[in-house]
Amino acid sequence: MSLILGIESTCDETAAAVVADGPRVLASVVATHALHARYRGVVPEIASRAHIDSILPVLIETLAASAIKLADIDAIAVANRPGLVGSLLVGVTAAKTLAWSLAKPLIPVDHVHAHLYSVTLTPGLFPSPCTQRESQGEGSSGLSPAPPQVIFPAVGLVCSGGHTSLFHLRSWLDIDLIGATIDDAVGEAYDKVAAILELGYPGGPIIDTLAQSGDPRAVQFPRTLLERESLDFSFSGLKTAVLYHVRGHKGREKRADSLTPADIANVAASFQAACVDVLIEKIRRAAHRCNARTVVIGGGVSANSGLRRALSRFDIPVLFPPLQYCTDNAAMSAALGHVLLQANVTATLDLEAQPSSQFAI
Repeated sequence: MSLILGIESTCDETAAAVVADGPRVLASVVATHALHARYRGVVPEIASRAHIDSILPVLIETLAASAIKLADIDAIAVANRPGLVGSLLVGVTAAKTLAWSLAKPLIPVDHVHAHLYSVTLTPGLFPSPCTQRESQGEGSSGLSPAPPQVIFPAVGLVCSGGHTSLFHLRSWLDIDLIGATIDDAVGEAYDKVAAILELGYPGGPIIDTLAQSGDPRAVQFPRTLLERESLDFSFSGLKTAVLYHVRGHKGREKRADSLTPADIANVAASFQAACVDVLIEKIRRAAHRCNARTVVIGGGVSANSGLRRALSRFDIPVLFPPLQYCTDNAAMSAALGHVLLQANVTATLDLEAQPSSQFAI
């Protein structure tokens, strides 16, 4: 049995996980820092300091939850790109220290690549209660469901607060970026619309919940599709349309608190419908171009109920991660680390934190 310890610190969540033979998650611990809510976005300096405070307790808790001794770990996988450099440095430094002290292989993982691979993760049978720090054990039976099978070629979409990117997957190690956002990421648009509506941060779960009670046809927001065959995304115009609808053409004639709860739910539902329509159309174009047999969706927005519901009727199978692995976590990096280790993709101790992804148009 191969045991991989994964470390994640690309943005504002400190995470560690232990996986067995790839997708079987023995433990996954995520420290979510609420320090950024007052700023309605992640503050890099605050995130870096929070990672320093959290990394050791998270590692200790992960090993305890997995019932695995540190000496039994076969390799250390770390998300070293892309992300906030100050945040990445904390995880990379911890991973290099462990790899050196244990004389174990060090595996560099691209965070975006790991989000794609998260669809293969198999959570334990007895999830523990969700708190600020979430722990997932596999249960006393030691059994996990079989991982979903991705049939290649496939199309992958990573949709989150920092990324909206389409990929052509010929295998888990043969991937090309074929489309990306030219302005806001879709998750970023959710956060900005939540700020316009004065709903709080992060905006994605709040708007998704409100959308359930709203009318998605109440407001005709634009669907920006760019050129006929374009696989790129643009959500800036949609965000601006919401701003004008809520506050007036100059953006300051009205306030969001003048809207009724029904009005806010309708705006949320109409905004979400526009986002989902764009994502599905781009996936459809990519699937046709790549002759895809499967679609895989990763990233925080992959938890969105409207997107999941709409893609349940798609022409080919669509795979999503289990809900607890949609947002940033270390299980996806550890699982992908297993694939990379089998392909002899390892790093030396001079591994650096990189702000950009390995994938480029």
